[in-house]
Amino acid sequence: MRVSALAKKRIIYALGGLLAVLLLGLVVFLWKRQQLLNYTLAQVKTKVEARYPATLTLGPARFTGLKTVEISGMSLVPTAAAGPAAAGDTLLTARRLQASLSLRSLFAGRPVFSELQIDRAHLTAHKDREGGNNFSFLLKKRGATPVVERDTARGRNYGLLLNQVLDAAFGNVPGAADFQQFVVSYDSPNHRVQLLMPRLRIDDGEVEGRLSANVDSVVNELGVSGTIDPGDDELDLRLYGVKGSVQVPYVARRFGALVSFDTVRVQLTGKDFTADEQTGGQLTVRGSVAARNFSFFHKRLSSEDIVVQRGQLDFVATLGRGTFALDPGTRAVLNQLVFHPEIAVRLKPRLAVKLKVDSDPTATNAFFNSLPAGMFDVVAGTAGTGTLAYHLQADVDLAQVDSLHLSSSLQPSKDFTITHFGAEDLSMLEREFPFTAYNDKGDSLRTFMVGPSNPDFTPFDQVSPFMPAVIQTTEDPQFFKHKGFMEKAFVNAAIQDIKEKRFARGGSTISMQLVKNVFLSREKTIGRKAEEMLMVWLIENWLVDRTHTLTKQRMFEIYLNIVEWGPTAYRWPSGKRGVYGISEAALFYYAKRPSELNLGECIYLASIIPKPKYYRESFNVYGELRGPTRWFFRFIADIMENKGLITPSQRDNLNYSVSLKGPASKYIVRAVRDTVRAVQPGDTAELAPLNLVDLLNTGAQPTPAPAPVPGPKP
Repeated sequence: MRVSALAKKRIIYALGGLLAVLLLGLVVFLWKRQQLLNYTLAQVKTKVEARYPATLTLGPARFTGLKTVEISGMSLVPTAAAGPAAAGDTLLTARRLQASLSLRSLFAGRPVFSELQIDRAHLTAHKDREGGNNFSFLLKKRGATPVVERDTARGRNYGLLLNQVLDAAFGNVPGAADFQQFVVSYDSPNHRVQLLMPRLRIDDGEVEGRLSANVDSVVNELGVSGTIDPGDDELDLRLYGVKGSVQVPYVARRFGALVSFDTVRVQLTGKDFTADEQTGGQLTVRGSVAARNFSFFHKRLSSEDIVVQRGQLDFVATLGRGTFALDPGTRAVLNQLVFHPEIAVRLKPRLAVKLKVDSDPTATNAFFNSLPAGMFDVVAGTAGTGTLAYHLQADVDLAQVDSLHLSSSLQPSKDFTITHFGAEDLSMLEREFPFTAYNDKGDSLRTFMVGPSNPDFTPFDQVSPFMPAVIQTTEDPQFFKHKGFMEKAFVNAAIQDIKEKRFARGGSTISMQLVKNVFLSREKTIGRKAEEMLMVWLIENWLVDRTHTLTKQRMFEIYLNIVEWGPTAYRWPSGKRGVYGISEAALFYYAKRPSELNLGECIYLASIIPKPKYYRESFNVYGELRGPTRWFFRFIADIMENKGLITPSQRDNLNYSVSLKGPASKYIVRAVRDTVRAVQPGDTAELAPLNLVDLLNTGAQPTPAPAPVPGPKP
């Protein structure tokens, strides 16, 4: 059947009309779509500017595909309402933005953007010397509760500040975004930061990207990956070094510390903010921070890098006005050690800290293998059986430093044993061993044997019995009774250190001095002190208390034979340098044997133990003992008489002069006294040993050594 020419024309006209209608509809659709897009972007601009004191400028927008929208540039500039320092200072620019726009949502009046791509964005933040900046307005939304100003008496509300930062961060996370060549810059009088992100992708909560960070000239190549859920205030991000370990900036300039890590994982599982008109509110956050191959160096902690292979803190933290706390439920992991810390910190008006730490019982081998390298190198590798658990409780208020409380203990299980010591065999104290003397610079002066093979070695029972009694009185009155520590003396030393903001006192017992001199260097660091205390605990609680292979008397004997007692520059006729041990001290000062020393001579030797190189300062220009030293003589003698260590007759017959007949006498200047105008120096407590303050505060009585030798008659 053939179609007529008229019918063909009708069909063509109909199709042409339909096509015209479609074209017209398409034109209307595209026009309406563009109109709706322009309207939508105007609404976005209005909402942003209503939310923040800033002007949002968007470049021309067009559809490059059915649902793909491209915006040619944008900028965000704070207005005068954001503050005089921020006004007109552009915060954010971007060359091009691209996104996918749901047409249904567009025509429904509820536009939904997705798959956002931002090309060559630049976030530029500034801060001036007066504290003015162009970014804090992000925390000050229009219509929101005003920020509580800083209270100089109680400090800044860190809970409110962190909550605002978290809200701003979570509130501006896009559902899907792809940042390309994103640059973040920050400049202030003290810091300069630039972050260059070649690409950072966020897709349905998944985060992945690379960045180059230059912070105060510290450059790192980093990778970041993880997830973020703004709706539930949750995140799980991993930050790692791309070309090696990550060097943490800022801490070097601020604290003089060097910090690095291979990987850090940060988790935030939730937060609760409780508003309060008076204080500004309190924030509780829950989460976790974990690091691998964490390295830390500070000269006050250790002379070497402190390295932790695996560390983790699962925290429940509360922040408020001038306060911070780690609440119950917090858990810390240090390699294989598990701790449960509780910390409460108040910053104003003066710093106050309450601390409680309990560890889970840990197998002995795991305990020693978990100690950080760089702090416990001497005991590292110690092996044994049983378990160890640690407890620490401390409380200090810098407004009342004298109220410092400190309690620390290491608890072994009943089956605890040591089968092998680490780098140093602590059991060598039981037998003869070589001892190396060092000067203050760490240079070795000489090595000698501490035992019968050394002709200068003096057994305990061949030393004048006055000498151990005096040293106990001045250094450690409870030596034969305690297990290595005098807690009251240590607390008093810590109080003094805090007051003077330096290591002014050590609070050391004879046991601690012995370990320090035999096994450790002379550096004054927290790490060295911590290892010293652990070694003392091992010696006192294992070798002395449990195995009974080492006696307190043997420890005192070693102390007497190695203690430094004179100038290291002195050279003996045999060529040996320095004055070490009671035998050399008796010879250097008095040309006597140790057994021949009288009470006054022993008191003088004890008086110079803290500073043996400055023994000449005990004498005036006439070669007589100065007033402070004579005061020291009476002070010690009175204590010894009250404790029954000497008789009243011995006290009454004490001579307040010292006759130096050994080589030491050659270094004492003796001017001729003018007997007409001579004035005797007054007595003073100026040079009283710091240990004596501990002695008076504790009221401790020196415990006599087992089977003491009767004191000589005056």
